[in-house]
Amino acid sequence: MQTMRESWTDERLDEFGKRIDERFDRVDERIKELDTQVKQGFAQVDKRFEVVDKRLDRLADGIESVQRALIFGAIAMSSAVIAGFAALVTQI
Repeated sequence: MQTMRESWTDERLDEFGKRIDERFDRVDERIKELDTQVKQGFAQVDKRFEVVDKRLDRLADGIESVQRALIFGAIAMSSAVIAGFAALVTQI
């Protein structure tokens, strides 16, 4: 352990520091590249969600029309049943 400490001169430490700085600069560049890629990815996800949102809006409109049809059908059927019972009551 003692021999390692003696072999590290100031010049070697300065060179080591420069290399570390260069490596951190490269890491910073990679992080910036990843950041731009992530932003592009989120932009694509946003576009996809817009498409899904439009589809859900169309589906909701379809469901509302089906609900209206069911309500009108229920009213028509109950009216027919009431009319049938009224006809039976007046026939007797």
